[in-house]
Formats: sequence, C-alpha cells, structure tokens
Amino acid sequence: MIASTLLAAAANVPATPAWNPTVGIIISVSSLVVLLLATRIEKPLVGPKFPILPVSVPTFVAAMAFGHIIGVGIVLGLTNIGRL
Repeated sequence: MIASTLLAAAANVPATPAWNPTVGIIISVSSLVVLLLATRIEKPLVGPKFPILPVSVPTFVAAMAFGHIIGVGIVLGLTNIGRL
C-alpha cells in the first residue's frame, strides 16, 4: 500500500537539478546572508564563542543549517520555474 502511494506521488515530483557551481554559489550566499542576520538575534553569544566571528558556535551551526534550508528552497524554486 505504501509503495503504491509513493509511486503515485513520484510522478508529480519535479526534477531536481544536478550539482553545479551555480547551485553551490546560491547555497553559500544564502548561508552567509543568514549568518549575517544571526548577529541580530537577541542572544547570539550564548555558549562557546568563535574568536573571529561575533557569534557563538551554536548560533553559527544553526545559521548554516537554516541557510542551507533556504538555499535548497531557492534552488528548487528556480529549477521549478526553469531558471536553473
């Protein structure tokens, strides 16, 4: 039952792009933008601190993870409309 449901849904899933430098640049830029925005949160310095960046290690990891999520959304959206 589950396999037939997944096969039925697979026909509606748009194609995902292969990795190329454009995809890497989009995800990197979105991660850096989110990292810059992470410095504006209420408590960015809770936990061990980076010596160079004005954020803590947990804030950095969270910002990079959220930046990747945003970047993947951008890549999939651009692929869906045919721009990538």
